[in-house]
Amino acid sequence: MPEYKVQVTTGSMLTAGTYDYIYATLIGAEGDGALYSERTLLDNFGPDFVPGTASKNYDLNTVIKESLGELLLLKLEKEQRFYLPEKKWFCSEIVVKTPEGEDAFFPCYRWISRGEPVVLRGGKGLWLKRNVFFFLGIVSLLFSTFLLKTTFEYLCLLILCNRPLVMFEIKKRILVTDDKFHIPIYPPPDYVDGHWDEDDFFGYQFLNGMNPNVIQKCDELPKNFPVKDDMVKSSLPEGSSLEEQIKEGNIFLCDQKILDGIPGRNYSGECLKMTAALCLFYMNSEKKLKPIAIQLYQEASEENPIFLPGDKTDWQLAKMFVKNGDTIQHEAIYHLLGTHFLAESFAVATLRNFPAIHPLYKLLIPHFRFTMSINTLARTALLGKEGAFSKVREMTYRSLCLPENISDRKLESVPNFYYRDDGLKLWEIIKSFVKEVVEHYYTGPNDVKEDEELQDWIKEIRIGSAQEKCPSSFEKVEDVVKFITMIIFTLTAQHAAVNNGQADFILFVPNAPFLMRKSPPSTKGQSDKNTIFETLPTVGQTAEFGFLAAVLSQKYSDVLLGKNPKERFQEQEVKTMIVRFQKGLSKLSSEIDERNATLKPPYTYLNPSQIENSIAI
Repeated sequence: MPEYKVQVTTGSMLTAGTYDYIYATLIGAEGDGALYSERTLLDNFGPDFVPGTASKNYDLNTVIKESLGELLLLKLEKEQRFYLPEKKWFCSEIVVKTPEGEDAFFPCYRWISRGEPVVLRGGKGLWLKRNVFFFLGIVSLLFSTFLLKTTFEYLCLLILCNRPLVMFEIKKRILVTDDKFHIPIYPPPDYVDGHWDEDDFFGYQFLNGMNPNVIQKCDELPKNFPVKDDMVKSSLPEGSSLEEQIKEGNIFLCDQKILDGIPGRNYSGECLKMTAALCLFYMNSEKKLKPIAIQLYQEASEENPIFLPGDKTDWQLAKMFVKNGDTIQHEAIYHLLGTHFLAESFAVATLRNFPAIHPLYKLLIPHFRFTMSINTLARTALLGKEGAFSKVREMTYRSLCLPENISDRKLESVPNFYYRDDGLKLWEIIKSFVKEVVEHYYTGPNDVKEDEELQDWIKEIRIGSAQEKCPSSFEKVEDVVKFITMIIFTLTAQHAAVNNGQADFILFVPNAPFLMRKSPPSTKGQSDKNTIFETLPTVGQTAEFGFLAAVLSQKYSDVLLGKNPKERFQEQEVKTMIVRFQKGLSKLSSEIDERNATLKPPYTYLNPSQIENSIAI
């Protein structure tokens, strides 16, 4: 009878091994039917399933004298040995040597319990019409309850363990020396500490800070933002007008209208007002972006003055309110909603519609690692019925695709925009890799249209995301390539851009206050330094939020973009594509390091060496 050699690799985690009985059955395809091997106990002399080791070969025989043909499935069953208690087993992968001398790879990477048969599909990427697999009745799941639970507990433990380390320097007061504010609770980056109150650093952060998605070129002033030439003439070249500078492409706008109407929090019995500011910027001859006018509410009125750089303390306070709104907008919309919750919708649709053998499942699944767990941590009352999540309808497919995002905001030629420069290079590297992989599997003119699982997948994502311009179906390979590129970019690079700089920009609270304890001024000339101290968060509040920012900015995954310890593709051609992808990322990383060597402050958030392969925190 034909003989199959089976090698089993157990996970490297300390508790991954098991002493239970493990049985295996191979399932192959011959014509329209299925062929089975004998149900075989995997048992060699000595320990069999030791953490981090590959077993010696086990022999499986077929129940017939013929080969099983193309191997499609491998069924694993776990049963109790003697009276020993249950101990789950983490199976990493299985390699089967066929009688024809070929290796069939079956990725597993999951915990297996007694009485729960697990059916694995081969590692060779394959998309097929559903009726090919219908008779097998197989449904594969990625995340076991155990994995979600342990990941959740692990992150909680990390947070608790880090808390004493980041809070040990809490002081009782705010210090003021040489007209500089110092809150010595956490050590902020030197550059932020020394430049936070400068107008050009304020402008720099809207290009390269933690929220680089809100500024856009201003083609005309909004009617509700009546800035006049005499207001800003000291900020513009002598003899120039605002209209002239708009025509020359030097005027930019940040409009926080998305925050308009959101109720503020209650503080000390007072309902604080949520600002929804408009901030006008000018790109000067030194290629520095500076704010030149701020209006803190959307409706112009005498009680809502336009603050200007000459307004001294009022100007500093107005900038703080702008950064307060920007911090809230960043955390709730561009960070939590724009990466975390989008990733969850992609992950659920992938698990529900793609079988594990599907090439797009194999391509996407590494980018969902730990995402469901961290989202469970984040899912609180942050986003209520009228909160930021209700703004999802304002998020478009184009805004998630970086080239269109930059083009729509007319920021293609803005100097010193490192988020754009590094991001577009990353987009192209990811797109090139995705294009190679997708075209490897979809070779016929109608392959995309006829992939029912792919069509159901995009249909569910569109319904789940409520994005008006999200495609509802795919017609061409290039449409699939663009959408997959967007997903991988969002879950890796975009998340890094809005997540990894939180500690850098938030730890020094006056630079990006998360809470303002007083409403903004309604008239000019009534504020002083004491007003600022009374408006900023207390030391205790600063400590709490600083702790959170410090924790969120750390790495919690050892898997960077382009790396994946779980090998899922069997084809050598795709493995070669992955190596090429990794080389492209490494080259970009070197280029960014070289640029940053002479850059103050350096922009590191889109360096591939700093980007995790999934949203893990």
